[in-house]
Amino acid sequence: MIERKTTIALVTGGGSGIGRSICLRLALKGHKVLVVDLDLNAAQRTVEEVINNGGQAEAYVVDVSNNEQVLALFNNINEEHTIDVLINNAGIAHIGNIEQTSESDLDRIYNINVKGVYNCILGVIETMKTQKRGVIINMASVASSVGIADRFAYSMTKGAVLTMTYSIAKDYIADGIRCNCISPGRVHTPFVDNFLEENYSDNKEEMFEKLSKSQPIGRMGNPDEIAAMVDYLCSDDAAFITGSNFPIDGGFVTLNN
Repeated sequence: MIERKTTIALVTGGGSGIGRSICLRLALKGHKVLVVDLDLNAAQRTVEEVINNGGQAEAYVVDVSNNEQVLALFNNINEEHTIDVLINNAGIAHIGNIEQTSESDLDRIYNINVKGVYNCILGVIETMKTQKRGVIINMASVASSVGIADRFAYSMTKGAVLTMTYSIAKDYIADGIRCNCISPGRVHTPFVDNFLEENYSDNKEEMFEKLSKSQPIGRMGNPDEIAAMVDYLCSDDAAFITGSNFPIDGGFVTLNN
């Protein structure tokens, strides 16, 4: 019997929220998961969950906005592993219009949401070209496709993620590399809970309901629903799909008018 090669999937921001769910889902499907996060303790907690569920995982810490750090980490990883799948999930949010966005705000969100994606793709692209295969999935947002109030800087960065996806898909299709992105609407993660606690501590339940109903389907998404799409796009069933954007938004983009 031919032994099937274990696929190596690297997930940034894998310590919590959507990233955590992606790691658990991919490990369940037989991938060895490299959990990358700025918070090593969070990454290790995800690794423990994966291992406790019978999967394989390793934890790594890196600041995705730091080019030197990222390339050093990926060079070290590439000596031991062949990265087959890259999930660019790490990202941060910012609330405010242009007048409420300082230059330092703009630089901070650009460095993580845009430069972070650039750094990580740069870290794997040569190896993927050499092996003539690879899957890259970037986490965009509904904000990359439609106007959302008070999301000036965030929308800018997610629009860049969307168009970077198109460029990578176009430039490396002949190298057997597929690149797609996922654009979630509001997803119920610890970030949402923390946001409500910090800004609406007196009426959290009311605001949670309001945010939930901004999706036509009437609720927020679940991180596992995003992870399911990642799982599909990584699989051979999606071998004909590249250069595509997948909104998972409860009808937000197409039905909210």
